[in-house]
Amino acid sequence: MSRVARLGAFIVVALAVLVAGVFLIGNKEYLFSSTYRVKAQFDNVVGLSDGADVRVGGVHSGTVRSIDLPHKPGQKVTVVMDLDRSTHEIIKQDSVASIETEGLLGNQYVAISFGSDGEAEVKSGDTIQSLPPLIMSDMLKKASSILDSSQQAVQNATQATAHLNSVTGKIDDGQGTVGALVNDKVLYSNLEQSTATLQATMVKAQTGVTDFQENMEALKHNFLLSGYFKKRGYEDSSDLVANEVDGLPQGTPIKTFTFPAKQLFDARDSAKLKDQKALKAAGEFLAQNQFGVAVVVVSTGPEGDTSKDLELTEARAMVVRQYLAENFGFDDSLLKTLGMGKATGASSDADWGSIQIVIFPAGTQVPAGKSAPAVSSSPASAPPSPQANAAQPQKP
Repeated sequence: MSRVARLGAFIVVALAVLVAGVFLIGNKEYLFSSTYRVKAQFDNVVGLSDGADVRVGGVHSGTVRSIDLPHKPGQKVTVVMDLDRSTHEIIKQDSVASIETEGLLGNQYVAISFGSDGEAEVKSGDTIQSLPPLIMSDMLKKASSILDSSQQAVQNATQATAHLNSVTGKIDDGQGTVGALVNDKVLYSNLEQSTATLQATMVKAQTGVTDFQENMEALKHNFLLSGYFKKRGYEDSSDLVANEVDGLPQGTPIKTFTFPAKQLFDARDSAKLKDQKALKAAGEFLAQNQFGVAVVVVSTGPEGDTSKDLELTEARAMVVRQYLAENFGFDDSLLKTLGMGKATGASSDADWGSIQIVIFPAGTQVPAGKSAPAVSSSPASAPPSPQANAAQPQKP
């Protein structure tokens, strides 16, 4: 082959390689295919460069055209991407761009997620959402911090094990109280005997308490003391506040029954009922009608000891409630008591006080009981609430 022919062949081959390279590079850079442009903004592009891949669903579908720095502090870096027109149907307005890394230390590329059905398609020049990039240096710092913490935990565990071995050795040698208990059988026997004696003492004390309770119950039924309990009207003082509330509920009552104390009780200082039939109308109303809550409100006259009158009103309210609950069929959990003590503004001729049964409609919230945190002052030490004033016993 002549020299001219060899030169011509070399030129042809060189041109073919150049053309193939242009087409390969152009195809990768989408220079000869239809594309559209989208943007995404990031606080930090972590080494992403112009010409980096853009992948949709893991498939190379575009390139990074440019990376534009912000014009002012506080703004974000804008990444401009050219995407193949074939991705236009799967990239929507809710698609998200993120900067990923190939392997642990590979090149960065932009990954774009598929959009949702029904979302609008992106238009050329639109800006889509983005996720903060994962910075490897931050991960390495966190991993180093975790490793340091783990090493410190291992050191602490080693020290604790050494201390435990030291304590165990001292116990084996009989040092300290625990060591003496473990190694000295006489001391252990004395401690065991003391424990048995203490247990026997506790059993005797418990037996004594039981005997005392039985004796008190017997005294209640003793003919010498039974008159005292009958006059008082009740036996156990702990029952006085079992169903008592702090005040009347909000709202307007649907029915109110009022009774002078002289009509229901046989003495000024007694909670013993003498005329139960007077409560029949109230009991039948409770049994025949729906209601949300009912309160037995009791007060005394202006004279007498304040603390005793408070206890007396609580006892009278309990006795009236107990009679209604036992003799008329209704949900007695909705029947509450309220001992008011001395009635505010009561006249001297109402020295026995009065009883009211205040009934509220269905849906009324039950007031807090005595065991719950108080929402207003105690009736015995401060003026009653407006609701309580509304239910103060009327002048007989």
